[in-house]
Amino acid sequence: MNKFFTWVVLLVLSFGLGGSISGAKTADREFFNIRNFGARGDATHLDNVAIDRAITAAAQAGGGTVFVPAGTYLCGSIHLRSNIRLFLDAGATILGAPQNLNAYDETEPFPGIAYQDGGHCYFHNSLIWGENLTNVFICGHGTINGGGLDRNPKILDEMCGYAHFQTPNTKIYPPVRIGNKSIALKLCRNVLIRDITIIHGGHFAILVTGCDNLTIDNVTLDTNRDGMDIDCCRNTMVSNCRVNSPTDDGICPKSTYALGELRLTENLTIVNCQVSGFVEGSLVDGTMKPAKSGMGRIKFGTESSGGFRNCTVANCTFRSCHGLALEEVDGGILENITINNLTMMDVRDYAIYLTTGKRNRTPNLTLNSRARNILISNVIADGVDKMSGIQLNGLPEQPLEGVRLENIRLISKGGGTTNDAAIQLKELGTGYPEPAKLGTTPAYGIFARHVRDFELANIHVSFAKNDLRYAAAFADIDGLEIDNLKAQVSDGISPVLFGDDVRGLSIRNSPQIQK
Repeated sequence: MNKFFTWVVLLVLSFGLGGSISGAKTADREFFNIRNFGARGDATHLDNVAIDRAITAAAQAGGGTVFVPAGTYLCGSIHLRSNIRLFLDAGATILGAPQNLNAYDETEPFPGIAYQDGGHCYFHNSLIWGENLTNVFICGHGTINGGGLDRNPKILDEMCGYAHFQTPNTKIYPPVRIGNKSIALKLCRNVLIRDITIIHGGHFAILVTGCDNLTIDNVTLDTNRDGMDIDCCRNTMVSNCRVNSPTDDGICPKSTYALGELRLTENLTIVNCQVSGFVEGSLVDGTMKPAKSGMGRIKFGTESSGGFRNCTVANCTFRSCHGLALEEVDGGILENITINNLTMMDVRDYAIYLTTGKRNRTPNLTLNSRARNILISNVIADGVDKMSGIQLNGLPEQPLEGVRLENIRLISKGGGTTNDAAIQLKELGTGYPEPAKLGTTPAYGIFARHVRDFELANIHVSFAKNDLRYAAAFADIDGLEIDNLKAQVSDGISPVLFGDDVRGLSIRNSPQIQK
């Protein structure tokens, strides 16, 4: 019997016959079936210890695949190791244990002063976690069901600083054994998460911090808080994913100070993804029921101490959720960003939001938040809420620089009044960067202020219900170029409001528009 045939026979026996041959005894020591290490898969007995035994055996053998066959495996914290592929077969579910079983690891000590929310301080209180690892793979067509994971535990608010705080948090908190994340990875390299489904994922379905060479592909998340947070990561590809997160952000690049240093999220590609704000569970079951809150969205920020550089988002859809948000408010930089080919339907609050601010959750900060070299093109947004359409806000002392919007068609729900048109929108300043915090804008289509070198080309804005606001409003713009702007306006309403501080204005192919 040749070696190849022996390997095939062992593989069939291990997988097809329920893993009767232990992974530690196979000829090539590559497959480690968790059933052979004591896992029951009956949704009743805790199986995380058995899964850990399989992972340890694989690691001791130099690496390999830890195979999770069909069944429901009730688990507390599972500890990943380097050179391991955790493979969830079709029909396999890792189910998060109830909190009363005390099966999750305690929160680890956070060194130094926390400048970020508590959710970004702790990793060990997770269903599956790893730290300082190389070659980490979580794959297969199985499911991770957060089950007993807590989306927002009050005790963590009180004891571990999970609530939002506006100043650096110097308190040292005692460890707490409350699991609230499905997958948490910190300072790992060469990471692949592919094909799995996560439902009811807790505070974060996927949290990756300080990871290099990260790929998340063909993953479905239908969850009750954040879908995936990509924090301080470099060389990341997110592709072909479906993320439903009705009460929080869907795909959320961040750049916190959780690693105790300024580290950019850079070389990031998000492509061919769908984000939505349906009722939790209704993406997976296909009913797609719009949720009341409908958060969802792709959002850069809010935590942004290091910033974002060399990032692209392309070929993505938004449905029954908030729109695209680019937020740099903690003293970092947002630069060299391209957004291309987005479609949005039933958009809450806004379609596109680009802002800088002065929240400044960064120690020893001497620079303003900055944003420059940003291209947003080929966008269709239909059913955009009355509050605002496209909104750009720089700082008076640090304008946005080099922003171009092109080939955009926006249809607002409309309904704005003459009182809305007279609104003097407040500055963001140190506030939390969310359009709802600022309120209704005086223009239903585009509102922009504090921008240098701003270009608009091939823009069409309209409304479904009569709107008495401007189609666009500009203030404190240094270098504004408008080419082919078409706008629906109500009788007697000027299409565009130009502030006296708009300088260097050039208008082409836009007969409606005059200053």
